[in-house]
Amino acid sequence: MDGPGARAYSPEFSLGRPRVKRVAAWWRALPGPAKFRLYMRLSLQGSILGIVVVMVVVAPQPLPAAGIAVAGIAAAAAIEARPEFATWATAATRQWMFRTATVVLAAVWAIYALVPAPDAAEAAPLAGTRAVGLVTVFLAAFAVIPYLRYRWLILAALAFATGVSMRPDLASAAPIIAVTFFGGAFVLGTMLISIWGIRMVDELERTKDIEAELQLAQERLRFARDLHDVVGRGFSAIAVKSELAAALSKAGETGRAAGEMDSVRSLAVESMGQMRALVRGYRDIDLREEVAGARSLLSAVECALVVEGDPAAVPARYHEVAAWVVREGTTNIVEHSAATSATLTLGTAGISLRNNRPHPTLGARSGLRGLSERLAQVGATLEAGSVSDEFVLEIHWEKK
Repeated sequence: MDGPGARAYSPEFSLGRPRVKRVAAWWRALPGPAKFRLYMRLSLQGSILGIVVVMVVVAPQPLPAAGIAVAGIAAAAAIEARPEFATWATAATRQWMFRTATVVLAAVWAIYALVPAPDAAEAAPLAGTRAVGLVTVFLAAFAVIPYLRYRWLILAALAFATGVSMRPDLASAAPIIAVTFFGGAFVLGTMLISIWGIRMVDELERTKDIEAELQLAQERLRFARDLHDVVGRGFSAIAVKSELAAALSKAGETGRAAGEMDSVRSLAVESMGQMRALVRGYRDIDLREEVAGARSLLSAVECALVVEGDPAAVPARYHEVAAWVVREGTTNIVEHSAATSATLTLGTAGISLRNNRPHPTLGARSGLRGLSERLAQVGATLEAGSVSDEFVLEIHWEKK
């Protein structure tokens, strides 16, 4: 189609869509605590920007506007310097930023609250340079005071000093002191609750990681216990029968000694077979147990597993390999995604495991390669990949 309107449908105008999709994929891949921290950071800095804009409009004179802008920049830098909200600065840089922002806020307050106003006729405390001291207190309550030791005493002292600087008469300064203190207390209380919320989210995330690590440790202990039971029992029997064979040989009963040594050989072969089976599949790997274990492990990382179908629907000859698929697929979900939901489908022709929020860069999955080799031994095939923002693992053991 030619003409003036043809350009509106040109593919050039869709070049921004992949970038939007990358941003959306990056947001989905972020863990919950990182999303909450980013949301809080942007909200607080947006609040600071709102205070600055409103106060600049209320006090449009160049001198107060400049002071409010400088205080706003310092407060935003102080928030960025805190470890609860920081996204890029190192520990040393954060410490320097916070101290500098604190000094700047204190200097702005001192200059505008303590230095005499150039216009002696200035009557309205919120209309001139003295208003900058009040705004600076509110910004400090956002960005600095919550992290100081005697925060409430500092806020009260600042409120009193700000009121007295605006109105030397204590009676006329009382309303300003009250407004400054209670307004600052509201801001300070809001910030303390926000900081507490971020720390609680981080603590819950650490607890979730610790729970997952404990489950892995319990699995290792179970394996070690089973290995001890299998190998220890076999070796104990071998040791006893070897001693008996040696005693019989010394006593001249070579026939019985030879019989005991044959028994020792049988025990050694049996123990080796049991140990191989244990190492290869933690003894007899069971599909139902793996499904239950997958549900428990995914629950520990806040991922809900929905099971469609029944393990009994899987043909008996594929039960073991299906159990391996569930085990490896669950491990991949934990290690290669920030999934909140997963679906396991069990059927007569195959099984599938899908999860949301896969990591954008999947990387090499050696576990899947090993699983594919295991499936090839029983004539099954593996298909894996991302489909519509989901990672899908499909196993087919019968042609459609």
